[in-house]
Amino acid sequence: MNKAPTLATSSAALPPEGAQSALGRPGGGFSLRPRTRIKVCGLTREEDVDACIEAGVDAIGFVMYPKSPRYVTPRRASELASRLPAFITPVLLFVNELPATIAAARALVGGAMMQFHGDESPQACGYATDSGLYTYIKAARIPLDESAPRFDLVQFAKDYSTARAILLDAHVDGFGGAGKVFNWSLLPPNVDAHLVLSGGLTPANVGEGIACVRPRCRTLAVDVSSGVEALDADGKPIKGIKDPAKIFQFVAAVRAADA
Repeated sequence: MNKAPTLATSSAALPPEGAQSALGRPGGGFSLRPRTRIKVCGLTREEDVDACIEAGVDAIGFVMYPKSPRYVTPRRASELASRLPAFITPVLLFVNELPATIAAARALVGGAMMQFHGDESPQACGYATDSGLYTYIKAARIPLDESAPRFDLVQFAKDYSTARAILLDAHVDGFGGAGKVFNWSLLPPNVDAHLVLSGGLTPANVGEGIACVRPRCRTLAVDVSSGVEALDADGKPIKGIKDPAKIFQFVAAVRAADA
């Protein structure tokens, strides 16, 4: 009887003792350097989508919240998402939206992940994603006031354990971080979740944010919007209009932090 072939394993083929996996845990991994994934949010124009593709981002966000200046209709999001190649994920951002509206938008944008950025309960998130049939990330609103009661991110991650990641944004009036940076150093030292750092990120500060937050979680991604937008004559971001040069600078800064 012929024996099934086996693969010989030598000590040279094994990772070195103490090597860190991509999840930051000893052994069992192949990457000694974690890779920070990048999402650019608030896209409204074809040329900005194309710039994100060329820069090598991992996900592109479309705002489905009508009160946002970066709002696009589901039909418009579908048109923009149709430009994406394989392995770049479209993300649809909702704020306290009705499940039927979420389902209708999702049907127009194939392969989209949901992002719930309002007061949605874990049960509401589950219902809106057909009990896990579709994936989602949930935003946690971190207080800007350091004297405010500490946000319990560990419990929040447990409550939303079905989320693919917890997105960290600054807590301001309304929804969205308004380009504000919260104090990253006040986050818990060990959060058993995939985190997405957001809120006031720019090419200048994203490396510092990665260095501060990555050791505190399973894996880290970053999410930028206003930090890569074009500026008006007064130096203020033009909401929804991206600057291709800033997108490339942001991606380069993230890759430098990963090196």
